[in-house]
This record gives sequence, structure tokens and C-alpha cells, in this order.
Amino acid sequence: MKILVTGATGFIGRHLVYRLVEAGHLVTLMLQSGVESGSQLPPPLAQRRNQIEVVYADIRNYQLTNRAIRHANPDWVVHLAAAGVTDPFLDPNTAIRHNVNGTLNLLRACFESNTSSSQVDQVIVARTSGEPSNLNVYAASKAAAWNFCQMYAQTHDWPIAGAMIFQAYGPWQPAHTLVQAAIRAALSGENFPMTSGEQSRDWIYVCDVVAGIEAGLNAELEPGTTFELGTGKATPVADVVRLIYRLTESDGKVQIGTLPNRPGEISSEVAASDDTRQLLAWQPATMLEEGLRETIQHIKNI
Repeated sequence: MKILVTGATGFIGRHLVYRLVEAGHLVTLMLQSGVESGSQLPPPLAQRRNQIEVVYADIRNYQLTNRAIRHANPDWVVHLAAAGVTDPFLDPNTAIRHNVNGTLNLLRACFESNTSSSQVDQVIVARTSGEPSNLNVYAASKAAAWNFCQMYAQTHDWPIAGAMIFQAYGPWQPAHTLVQAAIRAALSGENFPMTSGEQSRDWIYVCDVVAGIEAGLNAELEPGTTFELGTGKATPVADVVRLIYRLTESDGKVQIGTLPNRPGEISSEVAASDDTRQLLAWQPATMLEEGLRETIQHIKNI
């Protein structure tokens, strides 16, 4: 199948594209003009450069987005591009332009402007597990975007599905994110100051996330359906950091409670993983300790 991916050079995107190419799909990356160069893709996508097509568009611009969709003519679209994934308290106007307007522009380009013979068969929109609580700008903007997705799914029967991704971690995640930062500090023998870490999250290895998205593409989903990608088990943040320091046999110390807790965090987030198993015939294959070992080894090797 011909699949277009936005946000393809991000953490989850690069894993997804690599998996889809390995599965034999024809994959097109939508990159922002003037920001990314198709000839200089990040790893591991650089290894598959000859198997990947590239189109350029800023999804905040409808005309550019529509032109890119027409050029790529995809069967499926996976929308991962977003502002604020690792900066949830970003400027609200930035969040709205990227996450709400950008999503609307993409949907309109997929379904309004094309003829019935060239319409996209399905769009999967990445969602965040923080949407139900709406306690930060990023989550609120993603929830607003999804409300529009549901409106179009229900009133226009547009084939849009949501992939609600819980606490993903793994290789190629940005260095300042919790798991990556803790691993790098542990490997360097440094102390790791952190919050109380009492909040529990559903930690899911990135390879399981992309397997779930691929399963969503292959499933027959009712317009407006959301499937939750998580393990169904919550683990406190502090326990994850302690586990990282144990697995790395670090000489550093985990300094719990030395930093204030961030506002806008709920105590626990857990995916309805049983529902997703029934819907997609998918389930995560990687236990937390195994996924952390893989991530630690990857950081050691780069």
C-alpha cells in the first residue's frame, strides 16, 4: 500500500516508517519545507533512503498540504506531526496552529479536495493519553483536533481513526525526555535529581507502538474509533528511574523529590489494552525491563 506519514522524522515516526518499508509498503514522508532535507534523513531512515519518497509541505498551510497529498496520492495516511510532544506547556497559539489547524488542513486535503477515486482510504491520527484530563496546552490542543476528527467522521463518514499513545519510550527518543535523560545520567555515573515520581504511567516500548499503528491500518475500523496503545499496566515514574539505575549498575544516585512536581499532571494513566487487543488482534510484546535494556544498549552503541 501507499502510505504517507507526517512527523516521520520524529521519535515514533522514524520507527514506523522503517517498519512499514520493511513490510514492503510504499512510504512517503511529508517533511516541512526548508526544515528537513530528504537527502539527509536521520537514522535509521537514512539506511532506507532509496526506498522512501519525500514530499514537502507545512501543514499549517492548506495549499501546500493539499498539493503534497495530491502528489503522493496515498492509500493510507498516518498523522504523527505535532508541536509540544516534549514541551506540553508551549505557547497556545503555536499549539493551535500546528495541532488543530494543521490537522484540519491535512484532513481536508485527504477528503475534500480529491475525487472519490483518489480519496485516502484511512487516516490514523496520533492522540495523547493526556487528552481526557486536558491539563496542559499540548493535551488541550490535541483534544480539540480530535473533536474535529470525530465531527467529520460522524457527519461526513470520513475514515478517521485515533491511535492514543501512552508513555512511549525507546531508541531515538529525544535526549531530554525522562527515560533517555535518566539512562544517560546513569551511564555517566551522575546523580539524577527528579520530582517525587509518584505519578504512574503506562510505559510502552516504541516497537510495540508502531506494531499497533500498523495493526490499525490493517483493521476495518468505524470512522471516529480510537484504539489505545499501552500495556494496561501502570508503573510509577520513580520506579522506572530506579530500575534504569539498577540495570546500568550506576554509581550515581536517584535523588527523588529534589525537584518540584510539574503542574498539569494526573496521578495515573493506563490504556484500555484489552479493548485494543479485541479490536486489532494486537498486544504489546515487550516487558518494561526488556524495553529499558534495549534502550540502554542502543544508547551505549551510538
